[in-house]
Amino acid sequence: MTRTNTGLLGVIIAYLAMMVIIGIRYSRKNKDVSDFYLGGRKLGPLVTAMSAEASDMSSWLLMGLPGLAYISGIADPGWTAIGLAVGTYLNWLFIAKRLRRYSEKLGAITIPDFFSKRFHDKSRALLGISALIIVVFFVPYTASGFSACGKLFGILFNMPYVPAMIMSAVIIVAYTTLGGFLAASTTDLIQSIVMTIALVIVVFYGVSLAGGIDVVMENAKTLSGYLSMTHSHDPNGNTANPYTLLTICSTAAWGLGYFGMPHILLRFMGTKDEEKLKLSRRIATCWVIISMGIAIFIGIIGYSVSLKGHTEVFTDTVHSETIILQIAKLLSTHGFLAIILAGLILAGILACTMSTADSQLLAAASSVSENLVHDVFGIRLSKKTSMIVARMTVIIISVIAVIIALDQNSSVFNIVSFAWAGFGASFGPVMLFALFWKRTNRFGALAGMLTGGIMIFIWKYLVRPLGGILDIYELLPSFILACIAIILVSLITPAPEKEIIDEYDTI
Repeated sequence: MTRTNTGLLGVIIAYLAMMVIIGIRYSRKNKDVSDFYLGGRKLGPLVTAMSAEASDMSSWLLMGLPGLAYISGIADPGWTAIGLAVGTYLNWLFIAKRLRRYSEKLGAITIPDFFSKRFHDKSRALLGISALIIVVFFVPYTASGFSACGKLFGILFNMPYVPAMIMSAVIIVAYTTLGGFLAASTTDLIQSIVMTIALVIVVFYGVSLAGGIDVVMENAKTLSGYLSMTHSHDPNGNTANPYTLLTICSTAAWGLGYFGMPHILLRFMGTKDEEKLKLSRRIATCWVIISMGIAIFIGIIGYSVSLKGHTEVFTDTVHSETIILQIAKLLSTHGFLAIILAGLILAGILACTMSTADSQLLAAASSVSENLVHDVFGIRLSKKTSMIVARMTVIIISVIAVIIALDQNSSVFNIVSFAWAGFGASFGPVMLFALFWKRTNRFGALAGMLTGGIMIFIWKYLVRPLGGILDIYELLPSFILACIAIILVSLITPAPEKEIIDEYDTI
């Protein structure tokens, strides 16, 4: 191993060691499963905001988004970012405070738990189905994070992909199983800072490599539709494809996903003071807008870096998603300080991946151990045994995710896109109606959840391939159909009991 690679590895190891130490520290503060999954509702406004957004962004921010911008220009990632920015703000504005208050009144510590208690579902159907949905969509989502880490180490250190991916998974599992929610939220705050530093370093160094900002913009202007918000660039022939109003709505529909993201909604439930959520909203929205804007710009810079001959010119997103890794590798050749900075960039990519993976693992683990084992199957466990089961669940789910991640030939953006749609359509409409329409009953909630989840698969694999006006992001039609199902089924079935209505009116 060269001196450069040794230095890079040293920075990354120091960073990973810090994450594990935080996990050990917070393991002593977990007295029960409520602490493990919600941190005892002790999160401050800054940690709430930054951990929610860090757990949201994943490796998609530093790999998926720049890679898409590199290939297709700004329209695809731009409208996606606009949708996500609006969705972020609305989620904090409408969902955060009401969910925090409602979940505390019900004593709910997971999203399935909240749905079940909100509708007084004695059949536990809502609990069981929502828990299964979390596992179905989170396991491959987590696997994509493990895969991103494996690719990172493979490219930089010429390590075999599988050992690199497993090593990364072990680190993430270590601090998650030790520290639970508080550890994940605290490390997510740190990781959001590291991500920001990484983005800034890449922008300045990338512009320098490309020959200046003027060169970057001139190169971008030579590509048809590259800098247009109404056209998408096609690298196969340097042509521009029209970006219709339907396509814009479809792409911006990413923002709808926020209303159903368990790992983000849990941050709302875990905040200490609901009155500080306004501050959290401002911090979160500003960070999301700035970070996504910079990530898209990095993709544009990356194209000019390739034209200068510093990297090969990529023609597909699987390879263009590595542009930040390539820039970091180039930076590391300029001496000791450059190695430290390059190490921070790589730590930023790890931060993106780890901050999402730890949150996903907690959400999936809580669904299995707390909702399925304890609530659905009725297995009563002591506090100590519940903690052991929770940690064992994290490990088992991680093993399954590692097995899935053995296939390295997949796009981070595409995997995240599908999982995002799954949660958005399954949980988003149910969450909105549970919080804001008192006439919603458990039959409507169940119908909406099943409709949203099933339609994601139907639209993705059966309808969308037909093309034409049907070629839209599966989240949009599935979300709309789920809302319709909730309204219709709730209206044709008995109204909620007076006890449920009275409970709703006190929130």
